[in-house]
Amino acid sequence: MTLTHFRFPTFLGTLLRGLLIGLLAVAIFGPLLNMLIWTVTEAWYYPAKLPVRWGFAFWDKVFRPEAGAMRALSTSLVIALLTVVLSLAVAIPAGYALSKRHLPLRSLFLLFFLLPQAFPTVAVHLNIARMFYGLGLTGTIWGVMLVHAIQGLVLAIWIASAAFAAIGQEQVEAARNLGASPLRAFLTVSLPLAAPGLMASAIFVFLISLDEFSGTFFVGVPNIQTLPLTMLNAAMEGNYQIASITALLLLIPPTLFMLFVERFLKADVLASVGK
Repeated sequence: MTLTHFRFPTFLGTLLRGLLIGLLAVAIFGPLLNMLIWTVTEAWYYPAKLPVRWGFAFWDKVFRPEAGAMRALSTSLVIALLTVVLSLAVAIPAGYALSKRHLPLRSLFLLFFLLPQAFPTVAVHLNIARMFYGLGLTGTIWGVMLVHAIQGLVLAIWIASAAFAAIGQEQVEAARNLGASPLRAFLTVSLPLAAPGLMASAIFVFLISLDEFSGTFFVGVPNIQTLPLTMLNAAMEGNYQIASITALLLLIPPTLFMLFVERFLKADVLASVGK
């Protein structure tokens, strides 16, 4: 047997790995590249493989006040921030209570918060819209915020529960022995130690709210216009340039948050949340 026979399996394995990495890169970055091309396209006709005219004319249209894209972006950000505040207001006390292993029916409570995910979101949001109509919440920011919070509470409570469960009881007992009340021990010991997990929870809720479509459509339309709705409307009308530009705008907040996670919430911190 020659040396070539020994090297062939290695070469074949390297080739297969390269092909798989290439296919994965195409699957991930191919749609993004196509979106970026559409953002600077002014004319693209079949059968041309690339745009026949490039430019930034559609950027001007998107950023005009009458286009409403920037207003939709600000509305999306306001709703996402309000959703985070509401979700954390519920998730912090609920997660702290559910972190106690001796809590009666603890598993049942955790399962209860998963119930909205057990059914198709369109059916859930349609029925929520019918209930909200009777309460006067349809077409309002508060109604959209509530329907987003229903989606975000699942992750918020589960992550908050895991974050509080990872805190050693000895530290809390030490604070109590030094005369701290239960509330003071929670505010000065438990809450700061769980802060990285709660921050991760807030980020996930923010991203869920920012990307939510069906709940916004059934509860918010026509008064509330968010960026995902603007993007879909443009795509349905065949305005692929405007849809691509709004999609690019929608990518900016998640990208900034991912950079924040990478900078401040290291892998070891996030790993400890799930313990």
